[in-house]
Amino acid sequence: MVLKVKAVSSKIGSDIPLPYYATPGSAAMDLHACLDGPVVIPAGGRSVIPTGIAIALPSPDYVALVFARSGLGIKHGVAPANCVGVIDSDYRGEVMVGLQNSGSSDFTVQPGDRIAQLMVTPVVQATIQMVDELDETQRGVGGFGSTGA
Repeated sequence: MVLKVKAVSSKIGSDIPLPYYATPGSAAMDLHACLDGPVVIPAGGRSVIPTGIAIALPSPDYVALVFARSGLGIKHGVAPANCVGVIDSDYRGEVMVGLQNSGSSDFTVQPGDRIAQLMVTPVVQATIQMVDELDETQRGVGGFGSTGA
C-alpha cells in the first residue's frame, strides 16, 4: 500500500527527515519531532510534539497507530500519553504526539529527535450483535492474572 505524506512544515525533508523504517524488518516507521527549539517535558508532565507531517491512508481499510519508542520508554519513562495514538483514515491534520514523562527527571526533546513509531495496519469494522450468552472458553471470565503471573 502507499501512504501519502504531506509536509506541513518547511523543515520536512531538510532539517527533519520523513518517517522511515529503520531496518528492513521494522514493523513501524520512526516519527521525528518537528520543533524550532528544544522542548522540556518536566518529570510527571506532558507535552504535545508536532511531527510536521500529515498523512492520507488509502481507505477506511487502514489505520495508522502511534506507538512508543521502546528506548524512550525504558530509559527515560517517556511514552505517548494516550498509550497508543489512533489516526483514522479520514483524518488529514498534522500528526501530533502527546508525550508523557513518567520518569523522575525532566526530559528534553530536541528538534529531529525520534519520538514515536507509526504503524499502518488493516482494520476490521465489527458488526455488533447483542446476545444473551457468550460461548464458553477454557479461561471463561478469568480476569487480570488469571492465566498466571
